[in-house]
Amino acid sequence: MRRFSQRNSLVTLSDLNVTPLIDLAFVLLIIFMITTPLLEHGLSLNLPEGGQPDRPLDRNDIRTIEVDRSGGYMLDNQSLSLDQIEQKLVADHQSNPNILVYVRADHRGTYGAIAAVLNRCEQNGITRVSLRTEPE
Repeated sequence: MRRFSQRNSLVTLSDLNVTPLIDLAFVLLIIFMITTPLLEHGLSLNLPEGGQPDRPLDRNDIRTIEVDRSGGYMLDNQSLSLDQIEQKLVADHQSNPNILVYVRADHRGTYGAIAAVLNRCEQNGITRVSLRTEPE
């Protein structure tokens, strides 16, 4: 009977319990599914209605400028001044002529802030500009 006790001391545990790893993977999946839509839009804006759904585009060609009700600007979720936005757009347009600028603005905001963005794009030869609305 002693021979079994000596043998058991040499045996190592070769099983790995993967249940906690699977639980962690599911929790991370749920967290990413919840937070991804929240990260897509930087400002909470009330867009005017109208327009049609978009056709598929390359995400690397799109730059999104958001204008809030008080006239503050954001470029791709970074709060910047209009001059800084212009510099970044010009640099991006020089490296990629297929750049498309989305302008999202609160419908209760001032038209002057939107017109300033459109004028800067036109002055720098950026002709692919889209004013964003909520689909009907």
